[in-house]
Amino acid sequence: MTTKSLAPRTPSMFGYNVSLVGVVAFAVILGWTIVALFAPYIIPYSVGDIVDTDYFGPISRQLWLGSDYLGRDMLSRVLMGARYTVGISLAAVALCCLCGVTLGMIAAVMGGWFDTILSRFLDALNSIPSKLFGLVVVAAVGSSIPVLIITLAVIYTPGAYRFARALAVNINSMDFITVARTRGERVGYIIGSEILPNIIRPVLADFGLRFVFVVLLLSGLSFLGLGLQPPYADWGALVRENIGGLPFAAPAVIVPSFAIASLTISVNLLIDNLPRRIRDRSA
Repeated sequence: MTTKSLAPRTPSMFGYNVSLVGVVAFAVILGWTIVALFAPYIIPYSVGDIVDTDYFGPISRQLWLGSDYLGRDMLSRVLMGARYTVGISLAAVALCCLCGVTLGMIAAVMGGWFDTILSRFLDALNSIPSKLFGLVVVAAVGSSIPVLIITLAVIYTPGAYRFARALAVNINSMDFITVARTRGERVGYIIGSEILPNIIRPVLADFGLRFVFVVLLLSGLSFLGLGLQPPYADWGALVRENIGGLPFAAPAVIVPSFAIASLTISVNLLIDNLPRRIRDRSA
C-alpha cells in the first residue's frame, strides 16, 4: 500500500521551485527598479518646486505623500531618490564584485607570493571600519556621485575577494582543473571556463547581500550629511532633511525610511528564498 505525501508542494516556474515570499520580494525589487529607471517621467512635480504653502504638509489628493520641510512634493522626491539610491548602490556593488571576484579567482589559481601579498593587503583594508573609511574619504575628497561609487566599491571589495577566493580555492583543487593544467591551458582559460561557471551561483547570491550593505552605508553617509548633496537627494538624505518633522509623524520622514526598509528587506528575503538550484552549485 502506498501513501501520498500531504506536504504542500511549492509551485514550479521555469523549472525552478519558487516560494510566495520570494515572488513578493522580487516584485518589490522590480517595482523599485522600474521607478529608478523611469522616475523623471512619472514624478508629478519637479523635485525643486515648492507646491505647498505649509511645511510637513499632510497627505492630500494633490500631494499623495505630503510635503517636506520646504513645502516640496514628497512623492516626487522619493521617486527621484530611488534613482540615486538604487543607481549608486548597484554601480558600486557591481564594481566591487567585478574587482573582488576577479582578483579572488586569480589569487586562487596563481597562489604563491601573489596570493599572499594581495590577501594581506585586502585584509588590512578590510580591518578599517567601513563607515569610518567612508567618512574620511568623502570628507577629504568630496561627495560627488563618482566618488561615492568608488568609495563604496573599495570598502566592499575585500569581502567579495575573500568570498570568491574561498570558493575558487576549493574548485582549483579538483581533478578537472588538474586535467586542464595538464593539457597546458592558460590561467585565463582556467578562470573563465573552469572556475567561474562553478562559483557563479553563490557569487550572485553574495552580490545581492552586498547590495544591501551598500544601500545601508550610502543611506548612513547621506543621513550624516556626507552623501549626496543638494540638489540631489537619495533616501538617506531625505530622512536627514526632514528629521525635524518626526514629532509630527510627517510622511516626509516615514516614507523614505520605509522605502529603505522595503528595498533591503526584500533583497534579503529574495536571497533567502532563492531556488536551491540557483543558490547552491551542487544542487
